[in-house]
Amino acid sequence: MTSRPPLPPFTHETALRKVQGAEDAWNTRDPHQVSLAYSPDSVWRNRDLFLTGRDAIVEFLTAKWERELDYALRKELWAFEGDRIAVRFQYESHDRDGQWWRSYGNELWLFDGDGLMTRREASINDVRIAESERRIHGPRPADQYGVPFPLH
Repeated sequence: MTSRPPLPPFTHETALRKVQGAEDAWNTRDPHQVSLAYSPDSVWRNRDLFLTGRDAIVEFLTAKWERELDYALRKELWAFEGDRIAVRFQYESHDRDGQWWRSYGNELWLFDGDGLMTRREASINDVRIAESERRIHGPRPADQYGVPFPLH
């Protein structure tokens, strides 16, 4: 099995690196690349969907990014302890009709000893926004890593 540093138990610095690594990976919008951060039998709850395993993750993310166009994400460390990390996030995308959305959420993550995520629980709410209200334009510049984002 391949490890995915940083490994638990997390420190503040390694938890921040894990969160930024997840943000960077999701912003590639590459389902196969993203799935490698999860254990082969990873269990997800994403909104009202329940998934198990990398194949299901790839299928879910493929459909997500076919529907959520120009997706751009920001994650922020909320808390951590041992092998667990909690994050809050926002992302923006538009649908095929051109309507922009900002999605707000919280995730709870559980990792194995190799640094692979074995459990992901995501609660997400969507808000319709005008294109002029966008504030997330592509991946975060490196000099903004760790900078908190607005709540609203």
